[in-house]
Amino acid sequence: MAYFGQNTFSTAEIKNRVTRKTYESFQQWIDQGETISESEADEIASAMKSWAIEKGANFYTHWFQPLTGLTAEKHDSFLDYGASGKFIEEFSGSKLIQGEPDASSFPSGGIRTTFEARGYTAWDPSSPAFIIENKLGKTLCIPTIFISYHGESLDKKLPLLRSEEAIRKAALRLVKLFGSKAKKVFSTCGPEQEYFLIDYKYFRLRQDLLMAGRTLVGASSPKGQQMEDQYFGSIKERMLEYMHEVGVEAYKLGIPVKTRHNEVAPHQYEFAPVFEESNLAADHNQLLMDVMKKVAKRHGLVCLLHEKPFAGINGSGKHLNWSLADDKGSNLLNPGKTPEANLQFLTVLGAVLKAVHNHADLLRASVASAGNEHRLGANEAPPAIISVFLGEQLSVILDNIEDGTKAKLSRRDIMDLGVAGLPKFNKDATDRNRTSPFAFTGAKFEFRALGSSQNISTSIMIVNTIVADALDAIADRIEKMQVKTKDFNTAVVRVLQEVFKESKAIRFEGNNYADSWTKEAAKRGLPNVPATTKALKALVKPENIKLFEKYKVLGKEELAARYHIWVDIYVKTLEIEANTLREMVDSNIVPAGLEYQGMLSRNLHELIQLVKTAALKLDKKALDDLKDHLSAVTSMIYYVRKNTRDMEKLLTKASSCSDDIKADIYFNELKPLMEHIRKHCDALERVVADEHWDLPKYREMLFID
Repeated sequence: MAYFGQNTFSTAEIKNRVTRKTYESFQQWIDQGETISESEADEIASAMKSWAIEKGANFYTHWFQPLTGLTAEKHDSFLDYGASGKFIEEFSGSKLIQGEPDASSFPSGGIRTTFEARGYTAWDPSSPAFIIENKLGKTLCIPTIFISYHGESLDKKLPLLRSEEAIRKAALRLVKLFGSKAKKVFSTCGPEQEYFLIDYKYFRLRQDLLMAGRTLVGASSPKGQQMEDQYFGSIKERMLEYMHEVGVEAYKLGIPVKTRHNEVAPHQYEFAPVFEESNLAADHNQLLMDVMKKVAKRHGLVCLLHEKPFAGINGSGKHLNWSLADDKGSNLLNPGKTPEANLQFLTVLGAVLKAVHNHADLLRASVASAGNEHRLGANEAPPAIISVFLGEQLSVILDNIEDGTKAKLSRRDIMDLGVAGLPKFNKDATDRNRTSPFAFTGAKFEFRALGSSQNISTSIMIVNTIVADALDAIADRIEKMQVKTKDFNTAVVRVLQEVFKESKAIRFEGNNYADSWTKEAAKRGLPNVPATTKALKALVKPENIKLFEKYKVLGKEELAARYHIWVDIYVKTLEIEANTLREMVDSNIVPAGLEYQGMLSRNLHELIQLVKTAALKLDKKALDDLKDHLSAVTSMIYYVRKNTRDMEKLLTKASSCSDDIKADIYFNELKPLMEHIRKHCDALERVVADEHWDLPKYREMLFID
């Protein structure tokens, strides 16, 4: 594809534009962390500027990912004074490597005070610079980290990069025990991105979609997804044109979008990419979401990335496919053709199981958000209970190893166990459990609990860190066991027997949606934390702080900052939703209900008068039925108003509370009250005539092209 990556300053582009020495230094920086010199930075900056100007860009920005979960940028022109006093286009290595945005208005969670405005961005050379196009110009975007004046992380990229270093060291240590010659191990990801598309004309008439990204009221359409005719169905022409343009824009930016299709719910779709190194995959996913929104506007559409924009049909997730690879082209979660390779695979598999078992609370925290609360456990996504699915064949293998029935792993034994058959897609080995939050799906794990709007960096960072810890722990045990057994393979098998036994509670092969699993999980001692803010408390547990500090991924202050920022975001999200709902009730729903109620009342009054004057004969039951209907509408209006006033009182009561207390009040009291208001609003919508209801309905938004 000729235009793939044409808007990225790729490694190949750098190689063509700088000296061999500078290029080799740049590669060493990426591979080994050896920083380039000032003169080399100047050379790369000059080459980048020339390339960008040739592409039509006259501004550049350090593109970063603050703790809001979005991206941020401050644009600067290449224009500067030259030595002669004339304006020239200039871009130095120092400007490439470091920037200084105003950090005062970005959330810091107490890391710095408001008057300490200084923050720094620093170039991430492992993620290519790229050009964003619009109608009137182009901008060079340079992926960067974002730190405070004292060096604490204020972003999502830096902890991810630190976690990559942690897993690189731990994984290399383990594979070298198995004789690997690899010099680099890294995590890879492929995030599947779900989303909804609706017509812009409906979007602009819905305050809730505008303000909250989801419908706060709205009766279900008689037809939803029950016919199961949307999933993988023929893509409508308008949507296909949109998908095609997103694909073109993505390819220009080097984003390897591979799959596009209809999802389960009406007007729900999905993009999925080819696997990439995790840091690049995270950047590309943020870029892709931005492209999806911009392109939608060109087609008169709106791209909804909220986890639950519509009640009664499936919400949108972002399945994070995660694995480990080395510089020899091997996937560490792909069974090999020899007993030794299979033994290494089982050891890495055991490390993941151990990591999830020991740190399920952190995985839950990594997907905690107000939007995802509506989706998790709603029979469309995994519950808040973290468990691992392996499939029948692998489960049998692990059970056999645990109880010692296959303790001696010869070539024949491994083949008999079926591990080597995994890549051949045997039925039992590759089946998928779509209800599992963390499922092995052949050569990778699929973390299915992420929300569609989420920045994937935090989840990757946590998976990397906890797996690094498990890899180190297993390597320690193998080394100690080998001293006892005098045989490496025997030592590995014995350690695996212990690991599989210790982590067995986290493995579940059944239906995670079933009520019986909730009871079973409680017996196993697995945490079940539906509330976002309670899940986030895992970030500040002493044992978890110790873990992140051990691997230098996040410090105590950085973790505390994330907890406070994300609780604050949760609280503000619910306040915005509640105030938007109140506005809709007062300006749309109650007036529509009263107008309809008035029409019913007038008609009923006229009928009664006609009956009284004998101008009309009407059965008493028919008249009583009309009275009952008017009474029901009046009751609906009453409860909508009453519950809305109760909601106002609750918001006032909570206004003076701390964020922690507010969050508890909002989860336990505000959310149920909002659902109660919605129930009566939706009941009213079902009976009020369309001519009196000015909010677009589900059947219009989801079924009219």
